Amino acid sequence: MSWLIALLGLSVVATIGAGVWLELKPRRLPSPPWLKGGLLANILLFGAGLAGALLMGVGEVMAAEPVAGAVVEISLGKGLALIGIGLPTALAAIGAGIALGPVGSAALAVIAEKPEMFGRTLIYMGLAEGVAIYGLVMSILMLGKI
Repeated sequence: MSWLIALLGLSVVATIGAGVWLELKPRRLPSPPWLKGGLLANILLFGAGLAGALLMGVGEVMAAEPVAGAVVEISLGKGLALIGIGLPTALAAIGAGIALGPVGSAALAVIAEKPEMFGRTLIYMGLAEGVAIYGLVMSILMLGKI
């Protein structure tokens, strides 16, 4: 297993090295011929190593003896309650994202024309972001009821 982890680490280091090479030599338009093949080989090796680590890890878990101890079980009702508690935060975050898109683009357009309007546009963006905070507060309040 340790050789597999070493292979994964070597692949990551080689990919980082290729990224540093590309960062240091940005003006050289045609890439070296070894770079494309090397990156592809690194990605394939990393995928194979990850799959091997996963399979070896599953084998070790299946071979392990069950640990005696108190297991906390979550009932169906409690699981559904936890999902219901997470929904306000999720839906509020989605709604805030939908609101921030047009408000942010309009704010940038206004600031480009009139830089003195920065404060007002910041307030509008804060109002749109407040929707997500309200959803988070509701989830925290409901979590306290369980």
